[in-house]
Amino acid sequence: MAGVIALVVAAGRGSRVGGDRPKQYVPLAGTPLLRHTLARLAAHPAIDAVQPVIHPDDRATFDAVADGLDVLAPVDGGASRQDSVHRGLEALAGHNPEAVLIHDGARPFPGNELIDRVLAALTDHAGVVPALPVSDTLKRADGRRIAETVPRGDLWHAQTPQGFRYPAILAAHRGADGSPASDDAALAERAGCALAVVDGSTENVKVTTRDDIARVERWLAGGAETRTGTGFDVHAFGDAAGPVRLCGVDIPSERGLAGHSDADVGLHVLVDALLGAIGAGDIGEHFPPSEDRWKGADSAAFVAHALGLLEQRGAAIVNVDITLLCERPKVGPHRAAMRERVAELLDLAEERVSVKASTTERLGFLGRGEGIAAQAVASLRLPGS
Repeated sequence: MAGVIALVVAAGRGSRVGGDRPKQYVPLAGTPLLRHTLARLAAHPAIDAVQPVIHPDDRATFDAVADGLDVLAPVDGGASRQDSVHRGLEALAGHNPEAVLIHDGARPFPGNELIDRVLAALTDHAGVVPALPVSDTLKRADGRRIAETVPRGDLWHAQTPQGFRYPAILAAHRGADGSPASDDAALAERAGCALAVVDGSTENVKVTTRDDIARVERWLAGGAETRTGTGFDVHAFGDAAGPVRLCGVDIPSERGLAGHSDADVGLHVLVDALLGAIGAGDIGEHFPPSEDRWKGADSAAFVAHALGLLEQRGAAIVNVDITLLCERPKVGPHRAAMRERVAELLDLAEERVSVKASTTERLGFLGRGEGIAAQAVASLRLPGS
């Protein structure tokens, strides 16, 4: 289906999760919950754009969380979820999509197969709801006294993303009489839309409480795969005057390093280690030295590219360890700054970043001061297959 936009509702306050921030910004396995959601949707090949709807007070926080993701500028939400969705739908009028997927920002794992099922069903229906059949026995209670057993044969747990033909759901929101609806499908039902149900996913959990976060993190850890990648590179000193750039930090030196980009051997091995862990080749394949556009380029851009590939795979960095080998310049006085810069580039806690220095005891070309070598190891956690 052409012209599909995902509308992500993330304007709530999420008070039940506790802490000092709304639940959509709470870290989940080291990454803000909402970033998981946005990244999954933005990476789906059938989704043309992702439109976040956020609380106006959260703009600075959102910008930091969504940095580097291919999403539209956020829309300010309203006083209720229904108001927020309506505002988001109105903001899409200029795009005029054929279909819209309305998804809760607090559901961080909308799988590709789930999204495919919703979109496929939209070819024959005005709206589609992913859902799981109710498997537990249901009881209706009067206070704490059981009044009756409720038949569960035709009952479903509704999930998101709920898919709709854009004109139909926009009309349903515009025609709402002000009475609240529990979800967008309920509004569509009132408007007379023909809706279908497709199989949901047990992995498509909604995070509501602090216990939910702990449960999801345990699930991720139990089903995760750990990968390790390594990198090794050497750069000779050139004829130009210094400084040299190592791990994103300029260090005084009589001569600079020779290299097509900024010759940051520390970041180059880091990129190779990250790419190696996901089987994505090496830095030369992604940034060929034969291409003039990379001449003098800041290696931070190479790191950002590698992070984008990791995000597409759902990979999270566990830790990185970089070792610099040289006689000069002296690395020790600058290690803290390098560690801080690498942590910043990777959006990691500094405790997950190590930068070390060593020498070859004056042996070989490194011992003669002809260049600098570096090696790196990166450990990643990926969703289990």
